[in-house]
Amino acid sequence: MTEKKESAASVLIGAAFLMATSAIGPGFLTQTAVFTDKLKAAFAFAIVVSILIDVVVQMNIWRILGVSGKRAQDVANEVFPGLGYFLAILVAIGGLVFNIGNVGGAAMGLNVICGIPFVPGAIVSAIVAIALFLNKEAGKAMDMFTKVLGIIMLAMVSFMVIKTAPPVGLALKETVLPSTIDWLTILTLVGGTVGGYITFAGAHRIIDANITGADNLGKISRGSVTAIGITGIMRYLLFLAILGVVATGAVLDPQNPPASAFRMGAGEIGYRIFGVILWCASVTSVVGASYTSISFLRTLFKQVETKRQYWIIAFICISTAIFSTVGRPVSLLILAGSLNGLILPVSLGTVLFAAYNKKIIGGSYRHPMILTVCGWIMVAFTAWMGVKSLAGIMKLFG
Repeated sequence: MTEKKESAASVLIGAAFLMATSAIGPGFLTQTAVFTDKLKAAFAFAIVVSILIDVVVQMNIWRILGVSGKRAQDVANEVFPGLGYFLAILVAIGGLVFNIGNVGGAAMGLNVICGIPFVPGAIVSAIVAIALFLNKEAGKAMDMFTKVLGIIMLAMVSFMVIKTAPPVGLALKETVLPSTIDWLTILTLVGGTVGGYITFAGAHRIIDANITGADNLGKISRGSVTAIGITGIMRYLLFLAILGVVATGAVLDPQNPPASAFRMGAGEIGYRIFGVILWCASVTSVVGASYTSISFLRTLFKQVETKRQYWIIAFICISTAIFSTVGRPVSLLILAGSLNGLILPVSLGTVLFAAYNKKIIGGSYRHPMILTVCGWIMVAFTAWMGVKSLAGIMKLFG
């Protein structure tokens, strides 16, 4: 899956969309709807602050991994022997369980669009994702797939913004002068955007394409910011579309807040548009989760290096089989969510240590102090959130 003939610009845009569409999954849609309903226009401030934090996290990870030319688990093993294996296991477990949810979201999307039952819808969506990795130039196919579906999502949400006519002036005012500031919401958004495997999706893609080293640092930095920019634009547009509905006093259905918002905003057409967005968001997340989770297992199993595409396909098949037979097991989702909360502080802290290890990044690179300081602040915040998330594990055994 390493395409040496690809242009750096094409790979970087593809990596940005891979990361962004990995973040924009079923949970992203629900999360945005719930918080818009809760905070109304003040949610705009939370979105902007979370984007700024995401940029800090993303630039730290992409720059350090990009300069080193090594994947996160390999860097972690060099910083502290064995840590990379622990990180790889965490990502693989979290990726598998969340991929079950992604498959479920894709099935629900097809059900909304054309009434296909959930299990056949899950299988059809899995076949689409698998077809990408059967391609001889799977990297290019994955890049194009995420770009096209990402643009479709942005276009459809933009249409909904026009249709629901939100109070844009109020939203812009609340962006800089919020009436309510909810830091827990902000940190939750950060975890959903760059937590778990997500931030590594694009970083590992550029490493696979050999866009590494200090000479490519400018391109890597721009790619990292572009990825967060795409995610942020999608989040803000989705917020505006839903704000146009809740600002009228409408009450969203707690069983499916985003679907009800789209239906109230544009009738049955809006509901079908939601189905398309949900399918695009879910199937691209299936691709991103599968690709990234397997990229972490390359350190654990040597066979992954030579048969990676088949491992990715197997990962998709297993996720689909579990959804089709068991559904989305609540206990596993709680466990995965709790473990997922540990990944960002561990991985970010590790790469920040690596930034000052000349054996890992070479002697010429100097990591910006502002990124280091802001990075460690984020390690502290996300570690606190991670410890809180462990309460989810306790519920399983309570």
